Amino acid sequence: MHYDILLVDDHKIMRDGIKAILKTTEEFHVVGEAEDGAEAVLLSKRLKPHIVLIDISLPKLNGIEATGEIMRHCQDTRVIILSMYDDENSVVSAIRSGARAFVLKKASDNDLLDALRTVARGGSYLSPQVSDRLLSRIKRGDTEEKRLPQALEGLSPRELQVLRLVAEGKTSKEIAVLLDLGLQTVRSYRKTMMKKLAVSNVAGLTQLALAAGLTRFPTPNEK
Repeated sequence: MHYDILLVDDHKIMRDGIKAILKTTEEFHVVGEAEDGAEAVLLSKRLKPHIVLIDISLPKLNGIEATGEIMRHCQDTRVIILSMYDDENSVVSAIRSGARAFVLKKASDNDLLDALRTVARGGSYLSPQVSDRLLSRIKRGDTEEKRLPQALEGLSPRELQVLRLVAEGKTSKEIAVLLDLGLQTVRSYRKTMMKKLAVSNVAGLTQLALAAGLTRFPTPNEK
C-alpha cells in the first residue's frame, strides 16, 4: 500500500529535499504541496491525504493552528509536525492540536521515513532529542503547562486564535477565510474580546496580544 502525502513548507528548497527523500521509497506519494497553513487546510479538505507533513513555522496559520483545523475537517488524516526547534512547549502544543508526530528538521532521512511509517501504521513518533528533553522535564517535576497572562485567561481557545490573527493585522474578512468562519462570527469574536479585555479598539487588542507573546500559545481544534 502507498500513502498520499500533503507536503507543507514555505521554502521550496525544503519541499524539494523532502520529495527527494520520499522518492527513495515507493511507500509515499506526494499528492499536493502548500506554502502556508491556510492553503494546507484547504488542500487537506480537498485531497484528503493519508498524512500531512507540515512545518511548524508558516505564514497565515502556523503549523499548530493548521493542524487543529485539519483535524477538525479531516479526522482520518494524520499530521506530522516538522520543526527546527525542540522546545517542549512546542511539542506539547503540537500533540494537543492533534499531531501524531514531531520531527526535527535536522533529523536523518531514515528518521523521517521511520516517523512516516510509524504514523502510517497508526502510531506516534517523537524525534529522539525531543523525547530526551521531555523525559528530562518530567524527571525535574516540571510538568505544568505555561499559563496565559491573567488578562487573557477568560478567552476561549478560538478567541485566542482570532486575537493572534488580529495582532498580525488581519482584517475580519481575512480571518473568516483563514479559519473557515462566517464574517459575522469573526466580528462577534472581536466584539466579545473587546468587552472581556476592556479595550475599545483593534489597537488595544493588538497591544495586549503582543505583550502576552500570544504566538507562543497553542490554538484550538474547535470553534
